[in-house]
Amino acid sequence: MGRDDRLRGGHSSTRSARDGAQRGRAGRTGRVGRTGNGPRRRGRIQGGRQLTDTHDPETELASRERRNFLRLAGAGGFTAALVAGAAGVLWSDKAVAQTAREEREREKAADYTMTIATAYVLGASRSYPIMQLDLKENIQNATNGRVYVKLAPGGQLGAGGALAQKVQAGTIQAAQHSLSNFAPFASAVDLINLPYFCGANQRFVNLVTSKAWKEEVHPKIEASGFKALFYVVIDPRVVAVRKGGKPVILPSDLKGVKFRVPGSKMLQQYYRMVGANPTPVAWGETPAAIKQGVADALDPSVGALYVFGFKDILSHVTFTRAVPDSQVYSCNLEWFNSLPPEVQDGIMWASEMTFHQNLAKVPSARTFAMAELRKAGVQFHSLTDDQLAQWKAAGGYQRPEWDPFKVELAGSMEAFARLEEAVETPSRYYVHDA
Repeated sequence: MGRDDRLRGGHSSTRSARDGAQRGRAGRTGRVGRTGNGPRRRGRIQGGRQLTDTHDPETELASRERRNFLRLAGAGGFTAALVAGAAGVLWSDKAVAQTAREEREREKAADYTMTIATAYVLGASRSYPIMQLDLKENIQNATNGRVYVKLAPGGQLGAGGALAQKVQAGTIQAAQHSLSNFAPFASAVDLINLPYFCGANQRFVNLVTSKAWKEEVHPKIEASGFKALFYVVIDPRVVAVRKGGKPVILPSDLKGVKFRVPGSKMLQQYYRMVGANPTPVAWGETPAAIKQGVADALDPSVGALYVFGFKDILSHVTFTRAVPDSQVYSCNLEWFNSLPPEVQDGIMWASEMTFHQNLAKVPSARTFAMAELRKAGVQFHSLTDDQLAQWKAAGGYQRPEWDPFKVELAGSMEAFARLEEAVETPSRYYVHDA
């Protein structure tokens, strides 16, 4: 999801690590959890009664995983515990010990420690490609071990604006947060919320990798103490309708619909233009609002709908591709500039590699999230070119209602025209569109 009001992971990092281990067991046993045959039972006769002992290998494995995770974390190896959990090896005392040893050796051999905080648990990349483990590995390898990355996932240190503030203050070295968190320092960033300006994945990539973007935006965020490492593509926002609702195919289908919106004036104006009744609801209150009918629809990306547990309260999802769900990894500029040039180069090369991995992950993450939502009965709708044209005509950025935002955010219509040209210019980076 593109705004920082949504970046609250609903699961703990401990659970994520255990989930990874559970998936590892599934690969070995062909199942997760108990089969229909139930646990093996061993009985003996005592005093005329059958006494049955339950022996459940899965329970024993889960207990061992919890014990190993807590042992690692308690010994100060929290990152090692996360890595072991994500790899699905917490069941193995030997593998856990090896992982802990490798992490200790890496940390001890490194010249610099880089804490990277995110709002998402490690397993989230399966449906929401935030790529934090990949970034950790890539930075450590690309700097030849001179930088050790300590992960703080799952909102341990905060989310959204709180993480951006910690990076700016130098409390942590780097973090993932909404691109919109840069808007107070570089107003042009908020242009991403102009409907149909860069809602499609490829247009977003064209924009944030362009010379015009780097010349307009990067100097301003660097003047505020940030270094942009790379931009994370998730997917465009969708139109998701609550259980019992009708599919939304055309703007006319939104008439009278109470559409949950964040605090963004631009998104509120857009949904008003396409016929909905914008209803501001805090992100934490959104599930209850959807269940109770306070709001009829909302607009996160598909991956975010799955990650944040909306699958059982939705009926229809439509890919309208109006606005991107955009994230960024930022680094404290002063810390980055204090590093030797070769280490700086290593971090930027690692960021480039992770960006490529993120782009490749987008379609499979979307497909997984869609499959899980379909299991809950959610139906998906893609628009024809003619249908999409009706959305653009009703609320697209070409309409004069958006001109004040263009001038306010870009500084002038001429500056906006340069960024518009960048959006239209094909990038050397390819990404699949929803």
